[in-house]
This record gives sequence, C-alpha cells and structure tokens, in this order.
Amino acid sequence: MKTLKIITGLLLCLWISTSCTSSGTKTKAEQQGWQLSVQSYTFHLFTAIEALDKTAELGVKFIEIYPGQRMGEGFNDAVFGYQLNEEQRETLKKEAQARDVKIISSGVWTAQKEEWEAIFSFAKYMEMEFISAEPAREDWDLVEQLAEKYQVKVAVHNHPSENSYWKPEILLNSIEGRSSLLGACVDVGHYKRMGLEPVPSLKRLEGKIISLHFKDIAPKGEEETLEYVIWGEGILNVEKMMEELKRQNFKGYFTIEYEADWENNVPNIKESIEYFNKIASDLSGKEQL
Repeated sequence: MKTLKIITGLLLCLWISTSCTSSGTKTKAEQQGWQLSVQSYTFHLFTAIEALDKTAELGVKFIEIYPGQRMGEGFNDAVFGYQLNEEQRETLKKEAQARDVKIISSGVWTAQKEEWEAIFSFAKYMEMEFISAEPAREDWDLVEQLAEKYQVKVAVHNHPSENSYWKPEILLNSIEGRSSLLGACVDVGHYKRMGLEPVPSLKRLEGKIISLHFKDIAPKGEEETLEYVIWGEGILNVEKMMEELKRQNFKGYFTIEYEADWENNVPNIKESIEYFNKIASDLSGKEQL
C-alpha cells in the first residue's frame, strides 16, 4: 500500500510538472487565445507537402491550404481539394501529423452551388475547424444549412472587388440573423486596397471574426502597387490592429499570408512572427499595469 501511494504521488507530481511546463511554454499571444497559421498560397511555388515543411520550419502549428495547390511527391498529379480520394486524404493527414502541423482550414473557396456539399464533407473528413470562402449571395441558405450539418465554420473572405464582401457591411447584412458558425476571414491588406482602414473595419466586425489573413504592406509606389513587407514595417499599423483585437477579446487564427519573395520568404516571415510575438507581449504587459 505504501509503495502504491509513493507511485501515485510520483505520477501526480509528474503530471503537475508536465502541465506547468506545457503552460509555461505558451507565448503571450497563445495565452491570449491567438494562434498563428500559414496560408499555403504563401508557398504557392511549392507543393502542399513542401508548404507543410516550411510551416514546420517556421515553428507554426497550423496551416490553411488553398484549393488547387499541387500535392507533391506520392500524390501523382493530384491537387489539394475535395477531389482527393480517401487514401490521399489519409496520407495527407499523416504527412501533416508527422510535422506537428494541423490543417485547420482551407480556402479561399469560390464554389458553384453544387460543389458546397462536397467542400463541407471534405472539411469535416479532414477535421478542419472552418473554411475560408466567398459564397455567392444566392447560396447563403445552402451554406448555412451545410455549416450546421457538418459543424464547420465559414469564415468569409474579402477579395478587393466590388462583387465580393469587400466591406464589413456587405458581410454583416448577408449573415444577419443566421448561424453563429458564419463569420469573417478578415484580409486586412485587401481592406486597404479598397480604400478602407483596417482598424475601423475590425471594429465593425466585432464578435464576428473567425480568422484573419494577416499581413503588412508598403505604400503605393510608382506602379501603384501595394507590396508585402515584414510586419511592422508597412502602413497597416499591425500594433493597432492587434490592440483592437485584444480589446474585442478575439480568440482565433492570425493566418500568415506573405505574397512576396516567393522563392525564399521564410526569413521575412520569421521576422514577422518575432514582431507579432513582441507586440503580443507588450500588450500583455500593458494589461498588467
């Protein structure tokens, strides 16, 4: 009996130690309920499997894979999407698990009405929390029904087009009175491209944000383009955006979308992550004052 008590005590101490260690290794951002993810379009020159490798190299645990990305070695000519067969889906799950990366979402889906069921079924099979999408206005009844059926959230993206959900009011009007599984995938760069300021736009979407396509951009140059830059070096005011999201008590995914230096953007993304963690830590410090 004495031996059993000793063993039980040792196991309890080990559990407490492990729990404390696990909690202690969380970043201030993670303690806030913020998770970094990677939008695989960041690595669109590479295969989905290579995107998993690069995500792991960054130390990021989550990824959103875009439809149509080449799968890579072992998948023949397959591309990512609901057309993957069961064997390919299981292989992809194992490849992600081997790298300690979870496929948390996919998108951005712009689908035909008859495709939505297959998309939701695929997302459920792959154990995704949500899909990023831009449903046609006439598809909302179906999309809402499928979100409830499969218990998969829909994070609505805002491409910079007058035909999309380019401003918060369009999305809010579309999902008003609908399921709580429907919300926003906020692309902060696209807001700026459409002449909207990100922070006020985030304020309008309070309580509806599921995820963000997070980035920073440089001012328009001679060719009137907005170039992607390391977070904190551009005009989007990353700190103010994070401050606003903290005020909202946002819990969710900051999905890294870095569309520059395509062949070797990992170093710049690492710097962006460092800046993100610094600001999250600074905001946490302000809260304690």
